[in-house]
Amino acid sequence: MKDSNLIVVYGSYGYTGSLIVNLCKEKKLNVLLAGRNAEALTRQSKESGFAVEVVESNDSENLIRILKPAKLVIHCGGPFKHTAKFMSEACLATSTHYTDITGEYQVFESLAALDVQAKSAGIMVMPGTGFDVVPSDCLAAHLKRQLPDATHLQLAFATSSAGTSRGTKKTSVEGLGYPSLIRENGELIDVPLGSRVVNIDFGPFRMNALNIPWGDIATAWRSTRIPNIEVYMGANESMIRNAKMSNYIGWLLRQSWVKNYMMKKIDQRPPGPSQKKREGGRSFLWGKVWNSAGTIKISRLDTLSGYSLTAETAVLIAEKILKDNLKPGYQTPSMAYGADLIMEITGTNRVNL
Repeated sequence: MKDSNLIVVYGSYGYTGSLIVNLCKEKKLNVLLAGRNAEALTRQSKESGFAVEVVESNDSENLIRILKPAKLVIHCGGPFKHTAKFMSEACLATSTHYTDITGEYQVFESLAALDVQAKSAGIMVMPGTGFDVVPSDCLAAHLKRQLPDATHLQLAFATSSAGTSRGTKKTSVEGLGYPSLIRENGELIDVPLGSRVVNIDFGPFRMNALNIPWGDIATAWRSTRIPNIEVYMGANESMIRNAKMSNYIGWLLRQSWVKNYMMKKIDQRPPGPSQKKREGGRSFLWGKVWNSAGTIKISRLDTLSGYSLTAETAVLIAEKILKDNLKPGYQTPSMAYGADLIMEITGTNRVNL
């Protein structure tokens, strides 16, 4: 029997999962902690007072068991290209709403294919309920609203006083050795890393930005139907130089032993940015659309740092689902809740140029 208030947070003890759990506790939400690390779960349970379940990410039988009574899952156990399939299938089997915090375009593409099944099961499937990709998806929808016949979309983001978690670094390692991607005439097209660099005015600063295969090449395509999409990340000269070099050693970076070595090094690093660094950081986004007549619209958005924002938006969307404010089927954040969803986060600003 379903508990209309129960949220399963899978991968709850990771850096971002912990932020989400802490916010859920602050809001007095009913949470079940889940993941593969029994020791970490036990420690988190003592701190939070929430019950726990130890479940491997590919253990379909036990995922189904823990999801049966739940209203929704906030899936935080990446890299999601390895785990989203099992979790989403368990959600379909138990009629449990699926959310996650991925930014991996492959996951958006694969979960979009579940739209008909999700509607049949009466559930919403919404990957990307964090910094990947709530602010950028909302900015894309906002620009589309300004220029409904837009044919091209460029998005860019940069952060200040931030850092990255182990999970984010591991996802980045998974992608090493592969080209970047853009969407061209509705199709995903490979482009060499470092071959597309643009200079962006983010408002408080200008900087070069590097084309990357960010989740919006999948999500913005479905939320706006703009056929040509490029996404850029603020980058220094060293990052751009390394991106260009990776085109020549991609064969090496794709080797499993190289990735395993990097993963072990990541595990030796701190779990993520300090609280002071996270709370002092900001995220800056820029977007531009144009149509065949040459009309251009540009908007900027600034908001909380990535990890703080992810906790806020993941829980905000979970609260909406708990209140049955949802749309069955595959959804992006803006498809379900509109371009102004991001404006519900205190400290967010948006301007049209």
